[in-house]
Amino acid sequence: MTAEATKPLHAVEPKPRAGGRLDHSQWSGRLVVQAWVLSRGLIALVALLLAVVKGLDVVNQVSNWDVQHFARLATGGYLAEPNGQLMAFFPGLPAILGSFARLGVPIWLTGLVLAAICSALAAAALVRLGGPWAAIGWLFAPTAVFTTVPYTESLFCAAAFWAWERARADKWAAAAVLAAAACTVRVSGLFLVGALVVMILTTRGVSWLTRLKRAAWLLVPVAVLVVFATYLWTLTGSWTAWYHAQSTGWVRQLTWPWQSLLNTIPAILPGAYADHPWWAVVFRAEVASMLLGVVVTVYCLVRRRWAEASWVGVQVLAFSLSYWFFSVNRAILLWFPLWIMLAEWGTWRPRAAVARVVHRGLVVLVGAFMVGSMLFWSWLFFTGHWAS
Repeated sequence: MTAEATKPLHAVEPKPRAGGRLDHSQWSGRLVVQAWVLSRGLIALVALLLAVVKGLDVVNQVSNWDVQHFARLATGGYLAEPNGQLMAFFPGLPAILGSFARLGVPIWLTGLVLAAICSALAAAALVRLGGPWAAIGWLFAPTAVFTTVPYTESLFCAAAFWAWERARADKWAAAAVLAAAACTVRVSGLFLVGALVVMILTTRGVSWLTRLKRAAWLLVPVAVLVVFATYLWTLTGSWTAWYHAQSTGWVRQLTWPWQSLLNTIPAILPGAYADHPWWAVVFRAEVASMLLGVVVTVYCLVRRRWAEASWVGVQVLAFSLSYWFFSVNRAILLWFPLWIMLAEWGTWRPRAAVARVVHRGLVVLVGAFMVGSMLFWSWLFFTGHWAS
């Protein structure tokens, strides 16, 4: 791999101060740390305000939805629920939560600390991949609340983003170990392995022998997936136990993309789910996230970033094959090319003065929208509303 391939896809170079020199790493690092503190602080503030104003218990706020499944899986294993729904989740996060629970540490506390550490690690990887503004965009993502609670997003992104960074740096042993860690957390690890294969095939100036050596390292994360499938088979006698749990518990059976869209349309219309008025809003966001995924895929293809295009594109395809568009809002956190694309657009400098003013105004509006959406999504999750 050439030295150029190891550079970030986009990095904003700070201007040196008069009479002095400014270290890029210190500048970007300080900016991202401030963004991490501010974004986590704003999300925590929502929870604290709800605790004060509405009397909601903070522990209950951070333990909504899938956190309860992870807790049962951490303490009781895959057979803790008789309907088999726990088999829809990968074992990485519950194993960590369960290990600390046996030491007397509450699951919610372990989850919060782990999310905080891993969100910082993921942001650090994004700095390496796309510059500080890519990391800042990710930290203030609309669904960033899922990177602060005991969910898989922070843990997976930390492992996957660093796996990608190590692969770009031609450190395939480290990339394989990190990808293997990602494969213990989410099925998205399978897509990560596939995208890394595309990276291997599309890297220029590399012999086929070298390509084969790099590909051989990816047998490590593949083995993790095989072991997990085999373990579920020993429990159920079915090689499709994970898919069965997904389809029965979360309506994710295979559906043609056009039918998936048609199934989603009734959920986004005014008046849908009268008893749960925010559900339609979340479903509308699911559609918007799907469209955003298509835009990012096309953007990467135009820029000839084949591996990045495959990483996002295959996920968009997978979501389109579900019964309806579901959980895409959370998946945008995994799409690091999205945050690189936004950073490139946000730091672009048009030549015309009027265009620069318009562009900066749009950047401010997008930033305000993201922060507002992040606070809204935090409110949704902490109050127990469905939040994707």
